[in-house]
Amino acid sequence: MLLGTAAVGVSGALGTAGCARVASGDALARLKTQGTVRLGIAGEVPYGYVDEQGAFTGEAPELAKVVFKRLGIDRVQPVATDFGSLIPGLNSQQFDVVSAGMYIKKERCRQVLFSDPEYQMLDSFIVRKGNPLGLRSYEDVVAGKARLATGAGYAEIGYAVAAGYPEKDIVILQDQVAGLNAVESGRVDVFAGTALTAREVVKKSTKAEATEAFAAVVDGEKQIDGGGFAFRRTDQDLRDAFNAEILRMKKSGELFRILRRFGFTESEMTTLTAEELCR
Repeated sequence: MLLGTAAVGVSGALGTAGCARVASGDALARLKTQGTVRLGIAGEVPYGYVDEQGAFTGEAPELAKVVFKRLGIDRVQPVATDFGSLIPGLNSQQFDVVSAGMYIKKERCRQVLFSDPEYQMLDSFIVRKGNPLGLRSYEDVVAGKARLATGAGYAEIGYAVAAGYPEKDIVILQDQVAGLNAVESGRVDVFAGTALTAREVVKKSTKAEATEAFAAVVDGEKQIDGGGFAFRRTDQDLRDAFNAEILRMKKSGELFRILRRFGFTESEMTTLTAEELCR
């Protein structure tokens, strides 16, 4: 997932869990009174999606159900939207929290507060079986003049552009399933996404495979991304309470027990903080 590589300054610090200092609000008390928290999800497996039975699930929603229950909020209500609409929807109060495994990026930290990440992730490509063009990095895609696709708002857009790929030539698709279909049909040569997304979606494919996970390189530095929950900047009290629960779950191992059901490995657990990623 998820958009952006521009180095945008961030004002202030927010302890171990955030990116800018804001006044605390009463969001947690309000949600406790309501008894419901609305979660913005983007329909991407395995992060947050609606399954074949019409139930919402994924690593982020399932984690949210546990944490908010412990915070005294019994009901979680999914609000599905496209990925690019998650932050605008959060800030226009269409939902209370973004629960989509969103990458914590500098420019996003100016718009929302993030919890500390629940996972870290590398990139991978969906390519034709045998990887006939030998694509293992964004630099390979540029050198081979391969037809590249990715998802709307994905960080992979910025990584490709940083490697020299013209942004206007990137094909933007709805999700990783559309990416798999585009590769299998030959409409594109490669679909860029997270390593977990790629390896999960190609499991049943006879025409495509996922490349080995790799770290994108931007300005000479390898990028290791972390995904977390996003909160409105006025809802620091809610974010801080959520973050405290996440930290306890990391220490006890409960966090990994939830995430591994969705294909996460121990190597994708992380001690990174939102503060580090916002920098």
